[in-house]
Amino acid sequence: MPARTNAPHACPIRDVLDRVGDAWSVLVLTELAQGPCRFNALGRVVAGISPRMLAVTLRHLERDGLVTRTVLDTKPPQVEYTITARGTSLHAALGGLVDWAARHQVAINESRQVFDTKV
Repeated sequence: MPARTNAPHACPIRDVLDRVGDAWSVLVLTELAQGPCRFNALGRVVAGISPRMLAVTLRHLERDGLVTRTVLDTKPPQVEYTITARGTSLHAALGGLVDWAARHQVAINESRQVFDTKV
């Protein structure tokens, strides 16, 4: 058994959860799984994300090799983001979680309301 270390990101689970556990990465990857998207279009479809947070999220996803950034030869220049093969494999792995969330969201919200009326 390998020795435990306190080195940053020594645990693969923690390393990946740092990315997929943030507020926006899964939503951005889900949108990009539908096809390439420009920055402003992503900002419109990922409800509630600020331009700054979208830029930070995309930068992190690009750094991790989950998306690619392409500057388009247009006037004015525009940027398009595409999910990579690694990002697609992560999106597939998250598919069960995404489906589960969609199936149970209403019931969870109802449970929250019941709980909140008791507190």
